[in-house]
Amino acid sequence: MLTLKGEKLYLRALEPEDLEFLHELENNEEFWEVSATQAPFSKFILKKYLENSHLDIYEVKQLRLVICNLKQQPIGLIDIFDFEPRDRRAAIGILIAKPEERQKGFGAESLSLVCKYCFKHLGLHQVYANITADNERSLRLFENRGFSQAGLKKEWTFIDGRFKDEYLYQLINKNVH
Repeated sequence: MLTLKGEKLYLRALEPEDLEFLHELENNEEFWEVSATQAPFSKFILKKYLENSHLDIYEVKQLRLVICNLKQQPIGLIDIFDFEPRDRRAAIGILIAKPEERQKGFGAESLSLVCKYCFKHLGLHQVYANITADNERSLRLFENRGFSQAGLKKEWTFIDGRFKDEYLYQLINKNVH
């Protein structure tokens, strides 16, 4: 699986051993804004989710991969979701868990790897991301990986008592028709 291995990290499927890591991330209120979460997840629910994580992306329309450093430690998650095989597109979301692991190129390499996977193995024509206008690091990350701003959704998300604008970013694979 050379598509999912880079110089600094690799992407892998979820494993039962990821329960604690997943529980920590899904219940961290700091991340709820980017994951559209509004309530904590129980370990029971997350365990059920892990038990079904082997299901095919064509069936469940999503795929969550664990971002691991070369020491085999999980450092984040990258999701392919809203998968539309007919239209050959999917959304991408990324999270590097700990602040000390950010700004080290892990996000950029993960994003490049997952885009390559989407284009090569899923035959997608495009991938996209929705990013709030105040998330400057994510905006830069996606722009630096070749994504283009395709639109602005004004007052799109309601967070902490106020509406935020959200940008739509796309990366179109010119080699797939």
